[in-house]
Amino acid sequence: MLTNEKVVMLIEAKIQPQRRAALVEAVGQYLPLVRAEPGVVGFYVTSRKDDPNTLVFYEIYKSQAAHDFNLQQDFTKKFLATLDSAHDGDLVVTKLVDLVP
Repeated sequence: MLTNEKVVMLIEAKIQPQRRAALVEAVGQYLPLVRAEPGVVGFYVTSRKDDPNTLVFYEIYKSQAAHDFNLQQDFTKKFLATLDSAHDGDLVVTKLVDLVP
């Protein structure tokens, strides 16, 4: 495996309905910060059309080092703590691979 291989992830989080508004506000504060990181290729937070309380994160990093850097940032730790208090059940994390890198 190449060390500079992109990290691509799809993450689904079922959110407690009463916590959704606060989490959406936190997403609004978090996205500009994470998208400004040099190692972030793309970062989207969406909700399922058929279930607005299921958030779907689509994250692409230039490398594992870029993903690790993101996880070390204080604003990421703050957002993940907010997400942790709002989600209901386990996060579903799917690691993806570019078919044509």
